[in-house]
Amino acid sequence: MLQNSAYLSYKHCMSIRDLNKDTLYEGVKTLIESESAHLHLPQQKLYTLFSIGFQYLLFRSTKEAGHYIIRVEDSYLLEKLQRKSKDDSTRKFMQKLALPRRFKYGNSIFHLDFFNFSTWANTNELPKEKIKAALIVKNASKKPIGMDMDIEEDEQIKAVMANLPKDYYLESLREFCPKTITIAFDEQYENTEVIRFPFIIEEPKEKLAHGVRIASDVKLDDFED
Repeated sequence: MLQNSAYLSYKHCMSIRDLNKDTLYEGVKTLIESESAHLHLPQQKLYTLFSIGFQYLLFRSTKEAGHYIIRVEDSYLLEKLQRKSKDDSTRKFMQKLALPRRFKYGNSIFHLDFFNFSTWANTNELPKEKIKAALIVKNASKKPIGMDMDIEEDEQIKAVMANLPKDYYLESLREFCPKTITIAFDEQYENTEVIRFPFIIEEPKEKLAHGVRIASDVKLDDFED
């Protein structure tokens, strides 16, 4: 009985933190109405933005069958998205997608990769004309892409990754992907429409709470929305 009570209390807390359906709908509707090919969601609420961006991809996949790519900075961030995204269906989908990084939904297929070469091989082999959209998710750190690779990985590959253009994780997709949505706090991208949602209250990035200042290297996405 105590275990059941604890489980119900946990589910109740999760539902309180989740986006309500109207807010989620308004967020997805905003993305649908944008005519820009490439969008940037720069606000601090990473898990909220991910739920909105993912639900947009899910909706689009039912209207336009094809391949959809979700590119997450690293496995550490992926694990957090599985637990902290702001709606239950997104959390469950990401748990199913995590392994084997490919999941069929209706007539479309979702693919998962990270910000390093070793996970791009399968993505690069997809028929480019069938790729419909991509969701790119960057955490708040400024580390070079590919630095999450295992220490035993080829040092030459690591060196190549470290010397790639700063935004290569996005630009490499924009070369062939007709629609991209990038979630990245405190970043700027050329030829990209910035969308800010009015229901997200933005706070100064150097403040976490009244009277408390945080260092610039603290990952804001580690904290709950």
